[in-house]
Amino acid sequence: MPTELSYWEKESFFCNYDAIIIGSGIVGLNAAIHLKKSSPSLKITILEKEFIPTGASTKNAGFACFGSISELIGQEEMIGTDRLTTLIEKRWKGLLKLRKLLSDNVIDYQCFGGYELFKNDDNLLADISVSKIEHFNRLVNGVVGTNAFSLNNKKISSFGFEGVSTLIENRYEAQIDSGKMMSALIQYAQQLGISIFNNCRVDRIEEDSKGSRLITKNGNFFGQRLIVTTNAFIKDLYPDIDINPGRGQVLITKPIKNLTVAGTFHYDKGYYYFRNINGRILLGGGRNIDFKAEETTAFGQTEPVQLALENLLKNVILPKTTFEIDYRWSGIMAFGKILEPLIEEIRPNVFCATRCNGMGIAIGSQTGEDVAELLLKSL
Repeated sequence: MPTELSYWEKESFFCNYDAIIIGSGIVGLNAAIHLKKSSPSLKITILEKEFIPTGASTKNAGFACFGSISELIGQEEMIGTDRLTTLIEKRWKGLLKLRKLLSDNVIDYQCFGGYELFKNDDNLLADISVSKIEHFNRLVNGVVGTNAFSLNNKKISSFGFEGVSTLIENRYEAQIDSGKMMSALIQYAQQLGISIFNNCRVDRIEEDSKGSRLITKNGNFFGQRLIVTTNAFIKDLYPDIDINPGRGQVLITKPIKNLTVAGTFHYDKGYYYFRNINGRILLGGGRNIDFKAEETTAFGQTEPVQLALENLLKNVILPKTTFEIDYRWSGIMAFGKILEPLIEEIRPNVFCATRCNGMGIAIGSQTGEDVAELLLKSL
């Protein structure tokens, strides 16, 4: 903590905030942006514990999706048809909101289509999923305007896949550049007059009737209202929040000459996912190999998951292509028994927005706006 703070520093940088947001990921930035656009006089700051946002917003695969058929089957069993339809609509509208806010060009939005692949020994799941195409087309038709899903086995050979018998296409699924998206959101927020303090970890929060005092090694911040958008890391500050972390391990190849794979791809009920990016293959997943081991907020890789990813690359995705792994990383997601995001006032004038359930790109913008609206109603 600084040994001394001047009057100017204390008044301008540490106090008198109408709203403080913890976490500068996609949800936190969208919350701040919506607050400022709705009420320009509000003094707003964002505190980010890392040098750049690090949890999931800059670590994901960059899928602009609303769910593959086999994922949607499982989700419908959990929450029913009506709630799933509402959730799909939120995901779709969230993507439209993000695209409108930043523009397709800025986030490098490319609609190559999405594909769910089934290997030769996945016949039962493939048959069930194919039989549900018409059902889910009826659900999404009212959301996107036309049918989204179709059986497209003809493309299996053109992608060069090995051992794949069934391919279901989603014509509306697309990909973005997550780094460009986050950089643009940060710039947008700053242009509105929202301050962002990086390398500013909140160690604890002291609440009273006037607001919240956030204790950090850089100094103590005070704001009348607080929004916590740290997703899986929210339990560091509020342990009672009912969410579970989920680590997503990812690898990326070096550039591959004449790469024929283009699009966003799902395998094994969405637990594996891959895409093309600048002539490379980005591949992630394998959390279902050991759910307990991946229920962590620790970044890193495990040998079983990395071997599974490499085997999928070698045997299915690029069976006739020589490739090299360039580097690996992981991101931390937040999951819960309820598929909808958790957006609520958890203490007087303390709000949270978490539990994106691996759909942060799709619902992050809407989730940020929703928690901002909750705060605005309290003014």
